[in-house]
Amino acid sequence: MAEIKWAVLGTGVIANEMAAALAKGGRNIYAVGNRTHSKAVAFAEKYGIEKVYDDFEEMFTDPDVDVIYITTPHNTHLPFMEKALRGGKHVLAEKSITLNSAELERVRALAKEKKLILAEAMTIYHMPLYRKLREILASGRLGKVNLITMNFGSFKEYDMQNRFFNRNLAGGAMLDIGVYALSFVRWFMESKPDVVLSQYNPAPTGVDESSVFVLKNAEAQMATVALSLHSKQPKRGMISCEKGYIEIMEYPRAEEAVITYVDGTKETVRAGAHEDALMYELQDMEMAIQGDTSHIYAEYTEEVMEIMTSLRREWGIVYPEEEA
Repeated sequence: MAEIKWAVLGTGVIANEMAAALAKGGRNIYAVGNRTHSKAVAFAEKYGIEKVYDDFEEMFTDPDVDVIYITTPHNTHLPFMEKALRGGKHVLAEKSITLNSAELERVRALAKEKKLILAEAMTIYHMPLYRKLREILASGRLGKVNLITMNFGSFKEYDMQNRFFNRNLAGGAMLDIGVYALSFVRWFMESKPDVVLSQYNPAPTGVDESSVFVLKNAEAQMATVALSLHSKQPKRGMISCEKGYIEIMEYPRAEEAVITYVDGTKETVRAGAHEDALMYELQDMEMAIQGDTSHIYAEYTEEVMEIMTSLRREWGIVYPEEEA
C-alpha cells in the first residue's frame, strides 16, 4: 500500500505532537488547515509541510488526502467529521470524539456507509503498557478484577472564558478529563457498567466542575471515579484484584505500572514510552486503514460516550449545540 497521507485540522499542542510523531518514522504531515490561515502557514514552515489550504475546508475534498486528524475543540468535531467522511477521508478525532451519543451514532453510521475508519484518539487504547497489563490479567495470576479506583484533577483558575469552564466551548470536567477515566475503567472491566450513581458540583457557568461517581457491571466489578477542574489530584488509576493490585500514575500516557501482590512483594511493569503516545495512535489508525481494526476499540468509545451522555443528562447539563 502507498504511504498514507495525513492532513491535520488545527495547529495546537496535539497537532505539534502529531508532526513530531510522524517525524520519528521519517515521515511528515502532508497538509494542514486552520481557521487562521497565518497559523497554518507558520505550522507548515515549522514542520516542512507540503500543502497549506487557503480555506481549511478544502482538505475535506482534497483527493490526495487519505486521513484527517481533527484536533479542534470537541464541540466542533461533528460537522468537521461529517464533511471529511462525505469527502471520502478516514477520520481520527481528539477526545471527546463528540458531545453526546446521538452525535456519535450519527457519524458512525456515516462512516459505515462510506466504508471508512472513524476513531477517537484515546491514548489508553494504544499505549503498549495497557496491552501488557491485559496479558498479565488474562494469565490469571492476579485473579479477578473487582474494583477500579480513578482520580483525575487539576486546579484551574476561575476564568470563565477558558475552555475548561466555558459552556459555549463545551467545557466541564466530564468531556475534558472524565473521558480518560471512563476509558480506563472500560479497558479493565469485562463489560460495560450498567449501574451508575453520581454527585456533581457545577462551575459558575453551569458546566460540571467536579464529580464523583460509582459504576458497576453485570460481573459485579465496580469502579469509583473522582474528577475535578478546581482542585489538584493525581492522575492515578488502581485496579484491585483478588491476589493484588495494579497502580498506575500519570495514566493517560503511562509507561509504567506497579503490581503489589497479597504477600507485599512488588513488580514493576514497563512498556512503551509516554512521549510516543501519538505515534502509537497513528500507527494503529494506519493499521485500521489497511484492514486491521483490532486496536481501534470503537465499541469502547461508544460505551464511554453513552455513560457520559447519561450523566450529563442526569445533571441537566446541556450545551448550546444540543438545545432544540
